[in-house]
Order: sequence, then structure tokens, then C-alpha cells
Amino acid sequence: MAGCGDVTAAVGITLGTGKPEGRTNKSVAELARTADVVLVGAGIMSATLGALLSRLEPDLSIVVIERLDAVGAESSGPWNNAGTGHAALCELNYTPERSDGSIDIAKAVHVAEQFQVTRQFWAYAVENGILTDIPSFLNAVPHVSFVCGAQGVDYLRRRHAALAGNPLFAGAQFVNDPDEFARLLPLMAAKRDFSKPVALNWAQDGTDVDFGSLARQLIGFCVRSGATALFGHEVRQLSQESDGKWTLTVGNRRTGEKRKITAKFVFVGAGGHALPLLQKSGIKEIKGFAGFPIGGRFLRASNPALTAAHGAKVYGVPSPGAPPLGALHLDLRFVNGRSWLVFGPYAGWSPKFLKHGHFSDLPRSITRNNVLSMLGVGVSQRRLVSYLVGQLQLSAPDRVGMLREFVPSAVDSDWELTVAGQRVQVIRRDQRKGGVLEFNTTMVSDSDGSIAGLLGGSPGASTAVPIMIEVLQRCFGSRYQTWLPTLKEMVPSLGAKLAQEPALYDEVWSWTTKTLQLDGL
Repeated sequence: MAGCGDVTAAVGITLGTGKPEGRTNKSVAELARTADVVLVGAGIMSATLGALLSRLEPDLSIVVIERLDAVGAESSGPWNNAGTGHAALCELNYTPERSDGSIDIAKAVHVAEQFQVTRQFWAYAVENGILTDIPSFLNAVPHVSFVCGAQGVDYLRRRHAALAGNPLFAGAQFVNDPDEFARLLPLMAAKRDFSKPVALNWAQDGTDVDFGSLARQLIGFCVRSGATALFGHEVRQLSQESDGKWTLTVGNRRTGEKRKITAKFVFVGAGGHALPLLQKSGIKEIKGFAGFPIGGRFLRASNPALTAAHGAKVYGVPSPGAPPLGALHLDLRFVNGRSWLVFGPYAGWSPKFLKHGHFSDLPRSITRNNVLSMLGVGVSQRRLVSYLVGQLQLSAPDRVGMLREFVPSAVDSDWELTVAGQRVQVIRRDQRKGGVLEFNTTMVSDSDGSIAGLLGGSPGASTAVPIMIEVLQRCFGSRYQTWLPTLKEMVPSLGAKLAQEPALYDEVWSWTTKTLQLDGL
């Protein structure tokens, strides 16, 4: 992008906002040398934190540093993730079966609570002009669980019963009638042999989210509020000074020019690159952490006849050895005003920590402090390694064959293969095993709260708001208490468990549904 070394030009070209407004007493160059807050990465996490801070304390000086030339171009980009508003409505890995046959719903309820917090902030943001284009990032799409075989149907029936008493899941329907199946999912019903039992858990209240569009709107609000955005710039080093502030060495990726920025607080929302940056910071809290990159591929189709015949996100059961995020699903997506069908993921592998990263990312992340964690996972995750090897060996007919388990009538020529983003799964030190591989989102911060970063993937973007509120609470000390009244305007249920307060849940659900224009659900 022309002029990516120029802050004003970068903001103007990428965001269309021109010169940052709101603070006229400092030049752009001065703002780029010092800041109250530096956000590393312009994805959904940094965008959410920036918007929260800009609203809570408008006088804070904020600098966003993004190594690429656009907002949300890595994991937050619409083709780099599944676009599911993860509310645990359809993801079967959130409701495991216990050894006694009962269903553990604890994680599903927790994730659903988190997404309700996110929805409330989005509704507040719409009412207050922070988000101005709802259809570009949020659309109503039912969320559905899909199983085959008598054992799968029995499990899904018990899962539905376990969740039915919870207000966050009360609207879901259990469907095992072939005619109803065909009415709800005509594309999946066409040419299907219904002599084998099938069942659905149909949740009408799901959403499809373009997190890239959402991030652009949030960063745009930050810039209009006075934040400075540096695109095409990369943090090369960061170190803490004796006064507790952080000095970041930032390089212009086009010109090679370097600059230093001093900040009171740093948030590392750099996706897979967060691990090496936190390692460079030297904070003791990152010791023992390592990362394992897993890529993804999807088949996608834009044939209007197909998109018209499938109006849902349908999640299946993870394959043996597959990670939780490896459950195949067939999704209706809305990207740039156009509807698509997407099927996958098929796992891929690369040592890169970002889609636009370097092949040296993984080996350079291995240190004396985390090598035992890596070795421990290498021993314990043989099934995962076997699964990844098998996925890498899939041919085009193999991939379409898996698609036909969902869409028996699928025609090869309707579908194209796309490469999704990289996810770096968290490896955490474990006294007994050496290291354990996790598939959650983990926030790491130092003891004085001057730096924080996010590791891991699922459920990720859908829970950005509660995670960033945790950052505020953990890293901004006494200020958090003064911010609470405004935070409760943003999230009226803050501090409450909606699953235990059905009247409050009904109230915030009605508000967010109407404000976010999801009334058709």
C-alpha cells in the first residue's frame, strides 16, 4: 500500500477516515512516539479492547500497530475462520459424555454466557454509533447439530434433554423425523438414505459473523476517537523500562525504517504471533508456554441454487483423533453482501504461526523454558499427529467424499478449495506430563498488569468482549472500579449468570435481538 510508512495515509487508505480526529494538541508523529496504550495487531481482539477503552476513557492515547496493510486480515478475516457466533448451540465438543452416560453441559453454558456478553456490547455499540453497518458483520443463521446412526441419535437426544432446562438453550428442537429434516435442510436431504437413523438439534437463534467487517468498524471508531493506526509496521522487540513502561521497537515492513514507541500498557492481540512477542517481552508468566500451529482448508460454493437450499450452520461430530475445532460443518455464510456455502475444516499444517508468517516461526518459538512442554505434547498427542498426517494426504475426491456425508447430492464442480487462517494452539507446562495441548483461549499478563496477550483459538472471536473485560479488570486496577457504571451500560448483565436469572436473560435477549436486527430469528 502506498505510503504505509505514513500514519495518516495508512489510516486514510485503509479505513477511509482521513486524518485522525479528536486530539489536535499533538501531531501524528508525536502520538506515534508515546502512548498510554499500544495494541499490537488489528484483529477483533485489539479492535474490541480499543473500542472499550476509547469509550471508557476518551483521553487515553492509543496506538494500533498492524504488520499487514488492512484491519482483520489474519485470523479475523471472513475466509480465515468459520464465522460462527459461538454460543454453544451446535458445537458437540462443548457437551462431552461422561463415563456414566450423562452429558456435561458446564462448558456449553459458560461459552453461551460469554457470547451473550458479546451480543450486549454489540447492541450498545449500535445504539451509540460505534457500529454503523449491522448486515455487513451480523446475520441470523440457525445453528444445528447433526448426527448419524443409532448411537449418535441417542447421544443427541440426551444432550438436548440435558440442555432443555437452561434458558440459554430452551428454544432448541430435537428433530429425528425424515420429513421435518427435509423441510429444514433440503440440500442435506436430497438423495439421502433415511434408512440409517439421523437427528438434528435445531437452534433458531444462531448467527453468522464476519469478524473482519466487525473489526474494521471498531478500529474505525477508535481512529475517529483519536487513536493512531500504523499499518505495514511490525513490532521487532519490546522491553520494560525501570519505570514500568514498555519500549517497543517497530519496523516499517516496506522501507525498513525503525522507530521506538513508549507505552504504559501493551496488549498483544497478534493471533499466532502473540506467543513469540510475549516471549520477547521476557515476562515470567509466559515461561513454559509453547504453541502448535494447525491450519485449515474449506470447500466453498456460491451457486445460488445451493445457498437457497441450505439456510443453517450444521455441525457434525469430530472425527476420531481430530481436535475439538476439527468437527466438520456445513455453513451458510454472508461475506461482502453475498451468500456462500462453506464446508470443512480439513486440517492443514505449516510451521508458520500466521497465514502471512514465516516458516521459522515454530522452531524459533522453542526455548529452554518450553522445550519440555513441547516434548510432553509430542509424546501424548500421537492420535492428533496421525489425524493431521491423514488430513494432509486427502485428495480432492476424498474431500468431496466427506462433503457427501452432509450433502449426498454434491457435485464436484460446484465447490472450490480455500485456505483458512492459522491457529496456534496453546501448550501449557504440566508437572506430570511435561506439557498439555489445549484448545481454549488463554489470556497471559504480567504481575503488574502492564502487558497482556492472548493465546489460542476456540471459541476466540465470539468471546472477545468478556475476554477484553477481563483484561480491563486484571490490568487497569483501580480504574476498573470507576469504569463499572459505564461497563454495565454496555453489558447490563455484567456480573450476573443469565442461566440463573431467566427474567434478566429474557430482557437482554429482547433488547439485543431488536437492536441487532435479528428479529427474524
